[in-house]
Amino acid sequence: MHPAFSVIFLTTLIGAGQGLFLALYTGQVYNTFGVVGDAMPQQALYIAGTVIVTVLMALGLFASFFHLGRPERAWRAATMWRTSWLAREVIVLPAFAGTAFIWGALHYLGIDPVIFTTGTVEVKLTLLVGLVAGVLAFLLYVCTGMIYAAVKFIQEWATPLTIVNYTLLGLASGFSLAAALSAHYCSTLVDAYALWALVFTLVGFVSRMFALRRNGRLKRKSTACTAIGVRHPKITQISQGAMGGSFNTREFFHHKSPQFLQTVKVFFLIAVFIVPVTLVVIGWSNQFAVVLLAAALIQYVGLLAERWFFFAQANHPQNLYYQAT
Repeated sequence: MHPAFSVIFLTTLIGAGQGLFLALYTGQVYNTFGVVGDAMPQQALYIAGTVIVTVLMALGLFASFFHLGRPERAWRAATMWRTSWLAREVIVLPAFAGTAFIWGALHYLGIDPVIFTTGTVEVKLTLLVGLVAGVLAFLLYVCTGMIYAAVKFIQEWATPLTIVNYTLLGLASGFSLAAALSAHYCSTLVDAYALWALVFTLVGFVSRMFALRRNGRLKRKSTACTAIGVRHPKITQISQGAMGGSFNTREFFHHKSPQFLQTVKVFFLIAVFIVPVTLVVIGWSNQFAVVLLAAALIQYVGLLAERWFFFAQANHPQNLYYQAT
C-alpha cells in the first residue's frame, strides 16, 4: 500500500495522546490509593499533561483532514457506526478528547468533590471522569486497530496483532512522555511512569517482532492464477495493458525498493525500541528530564517510520494485475 502521511500522523499522534492520558490517570489512581507511597496531589502535572493530550488529539484530527476528498462531509462518516470501525473511531475520538479535557479542567478549576468513601479512601469526581476517559481511550485503540485488522483481503493487517501493536506502541509513547513530564515537575510518579514505559516498550517489541515474523511467512491466498481464473502451473504477466500509471498504481503501491523497506524496518526497530529503552534507563536512574524527553521524542520519530512500514508492507491483491508496472 502507499502510506498516507496524514494517516501516519493521525494514528501516532492520537496514540501518544491516549497513552499520555492513561499515564496521568494511572498516576491519580496511584496517589488516591497510596500505591507510590505519596498521596499528595499532582495538579501541575495533571494540568500540563492534559494540555499536551489535547494538543496531540487536535493535531491528529487536523492531520486526518488531509486524506479526505471532501473534508466538509467528514461528519457523515459517523452515520455508519453500525458496520464501520472508521465510523466508530470518528465517534469515540472526540468523545475521549472531550472527556479527557473535562478531567483536566476539573483539576485546573479545583472542582473535585468527594462522591463516595470506601474504607479510608475518598473517591472524587475526577477519578470517575478519568475512568470514563480511560475506557474511551482503550476503546479508541480498538477502533483504530480494527479499521485495518478488519480488512480481510490484506493479510498483513488481518490479525489481532494489529490491534495489540497499536495499543502497546501508543501506551509506550504515552508513558515515555509522562516520565519526562513527571521528571520535569519533580513528581514522585516518575519511577512508576519510567517502569511502565519500559514494560510497554519491551512487550511492544515482542509483539511487533511476532507480527513481522508472521507477515514474512504469509502464504498468499490470491495468485495470478486465481486473479484471472486460469489453471496453469506458470503464468507470467508481460504488460498491464496501459502505457502509463494510474490511480491504482499510485494509491496501492509505495514504489520503493526492498532494500529501502529493509532500511526503514531496521531504523524503526532501533528508534522505537532499542534507543528509548536505553535512554529511559539512563534518565530514570539519574532523574534527567532532558534524557527522558529525548527518549520520548526519538521513540515518536521511530513510530512514524514504523507506521510507514506498516502500510508499505501491506500487499493489496489488485497489485497482481499491475505488478508489471
